[in-house]
Amino acid sequence: MAQLWGGRFTKQTDQLVFDFNASITFDKRLFHEDVTGSIVHATMLAKQGILTEEEKKSIIEGLTGILEDVDAGKLTIDETQEDIHSFVEATLIDRIGDAGKKLHTGRSRNDQVALDMRLYTRARVAETDGLLEKLLEAILDTMENNLETYMPGFTHLQKAQPITLAHHYGAYFEMFKRDRQRLADIYKRMNYCPLGAGALAGTTYPLDREYTAKLLRFEGPTLNSIDSVADRDYLIEFLSALSTIMMHLSRFSEEIIIWNSNEYQFVELDDAYSTGSSIMPQKKNPDIAELVRGKTGRVYGALMALLTTMKGLPLAYNKDMQEDKEMAFDAMDTVADCIALFTGMIKTMKFRKDRMAKSAMNGFTNATDAADYLVGKGVPFRDAHGIIGRLVLYCIEKDTSIDALSLEELRSISDKFDEDIYDAISLKTCVEKRLTIGAPGAEMMKQVIEKNKEYLKTNAIEVYQQALEDRIQ
Repeated sequence: MAQLWGGRFTKQTDQLVFDFNASITFDKRLFHEDVTGSIVHATMLAKQGILTEEEKKSIIEGLTGILEDVDAGKLTIDETQEDIHSFVEATLIDRIGDAGKKLHTGRSRNDQVALDMRLYTRARVAETDGLLEKLLEAILDTMENNLETYMPGFTHLQKAQPITLAHHYGAYFEMFKRDRQRLADIYKRMNYCPLGAGALAGTTYPLDREYTAKLLRFEGPTLNSIDSVADRDYLIEFLSALSTIMMHLSRFSEEIIIWNSNEYQFVELDDAYSTGSSIMPQKKNPDIAELVRGKTGRVYGALMALLTTMKGLPLAYNKDMQEDKEMAFDAMDTVADCIALFTGMIKTMKFRKDRMAKSAMNGFTNATDAADYLVGKGVPFRDAHGIIGRLVLYCIEKDTSIDALSLEELRSISDKFDEDIYDAISLKTCVEKRLTIGAPGAEMMKQVIEKNKEYLKTNAIEVYQQALEDRIQ
């Protein structure tokens, strides 16, 4: 197989070396980006008089034909080629002849692959954002329908205070909202075009890098040709954001797994998102949640691999940087699958509201409110804290709850208790009297839900894309 770089060499590359060096088995997914970048490059070369209009027309028609034939299954990407760039160029030359040999004028594979990877990553950032948007819509729907679904809130996995399902889900809404904000930041920060940087020092051809950046919908060209081909910060940022998304999904999955257990029985997973046991017929396992939790380490691994690859590389391009793709592609695919499956799982999940409320009532989650009740009766908080502590100990010994005690039992510990204690420590009162923004009270939650609805009406990446389009026009 003839190489794009073979002129200086007097013997063929050893086959094992060729196979080890080749990247087409994984970089073939950059096919569309490579063709797109090549069409734009040819367009710019003709604009600058480096190609004739006839040569440009022939090249673009040839590239478009290759694109259409691969998409239609009429042409198979040849995996004996070294990389996707070699395949596209060799196929183009085979189809249109010498004009195809002029396509690579003024560029290197270094800036070519930098462009392809940036275009591909940019699209995956937007795709991931869209998947998170759908997940947030599902979370918000659950919030809106569960303003009075009472459940225990936890610290240290111990029942702490009563909250609502809407409030609990609201915490994850904030997490995934921040994830989308990170993606929007990454999209804007990475949106600069490396095409025209050459191998590392630009080119003597009079390229118009502003023009190619404009055609490819970038903010502008990158401003240092060395950094253009050596930069993978944007990919590291994206993998970091993906890792954070997976961390949030994993935390959520862990809670669903716990809630699905026989001990909790807070939720029932839809059959479509569960599996059974090959030996135990009674089992209904939360496999999707467990796999999301398990695949988190896989995404972390991609981030750590790329950080480790890049940590000792001198400028500019080094072959090590070919390792930016396989695990990054896998991480992007993994996160996309996890978000989509997780969204489907929570949309079909049923809640055992009776079990949730009972768990909150039996876990002394109203103990803090009982202490606050005593404070309202003039008892110093530290003394009230001690009184309720003794009350909880009494309940544990009697295997009962605070609200199940008689007024006589309550007064045996403090004469400050009166009939109004029962209303003061009911789940509804405990939740509803928390009226600061961000708290679980229904009125506050309604305000938050409205803010979240407004937030979902605007897509930050789409707003940026439109603003950029307006500037370009």
